[in-house]
Amino acid sequence: MRTIEQTELPLVVGVDGSEPSLRAVDWAADEAALRGVPLRLVHASLWEWYEGAALAEDLGKPSEQVLADKIVDGAARRAHSRQPDLKVFTEVVPEEPEYALVREGRRASALVVGNRGRGDIAEFLLGSVSLTVAAHASCPVIVLRGRHDKQTQPATHGRVLLGVGKQAHDSAAVRFAFEEAERRGAVLEAVRAWRCPAHETTDHPLLAGEPARLHEQRAAETLEAALNQVAEEHPSVQLHRRTAEGPARKILLDASATADLLVVGARRNKGTFGLQLGRVAHTLLHHSASPVAVVPHTA
Repeated sequence: MRTIEQTELPLVVGVDGSEPSLRAVDWAADEAALRGVPLRLVHASLWEWYEGAALAEDLGKPSEQVLADKIVDGAARRAHSRQPDLKVFTEVVPEEPEYALVREGRRASALVVGNRGRGDIAEFLLGSVSLTVAAHASCPVIVLRGRHDKQTQPATHGRVLLGVGKQAHDSAAVRFAFEEAERRGAVLEAVRAWRCPAHETTDHPLLAGEPARLHEQRAAETLEAALNQVAEEHPSVQLHRRTAEGPARKILLDASATADLLVVGARRNKGTFGLQLGRVAHTLLHHSASPVAVVPHTA
């Protein structure tokens, strides 16, 4: 078996043989080709109920191993048919998928997962897996939501959407978004939402706009602080800055309808258990109209 060099961290995609996971293979193959990195296909053998015992006996293998091998081999052929020059590696892991994929993320440039799997029960389980992986992985996790999940090129809208949070110094998600826009030759739209607290509003006609103006100004300053340095490093990226009044979840969900990829950050608190996702990222993972990239940063 070929080994992967330390300098070329692979793009890892979880596969289970379902149609959504095969579309994830298509998308990940294109993404790996854009990045110039290998593609690693990982199947966790506890993702589904296994069948085919008679075939397994004929081949002298456990039934789950037979089906797992068929799944990853089929996925590898699909990736090669889409990107013939792509280096593809496969792995069958005998454990729960969320643990396997989070561990794989320690040596990956990014993880790609579908948003659902086989049937109603598996769909729920794989939805939970995708959410868990996005909340715990140490690398960016791309969850292929929406109808635009079959390919990275040619882009449907030519636009990468970035949600900018409160922490202007956090550049992990910003850098990821610039890099993705640059690879695709896409416009990058960076959005910072803002809201005027109810207790700051006033009915006086001469003062009514003042609190809102100050909050909008602060949002614009946060946006500039988050973008300026990285923008200088990627001069070829066409950047659109936008501040918008309202809940960030709603603003980004509405904008995702015309984006090829939506990028948000997720803060990881050391020593904290449970899902480490903010409310905005959690909502986008469930409802976005486009693929969502969750980029972690350590608090």
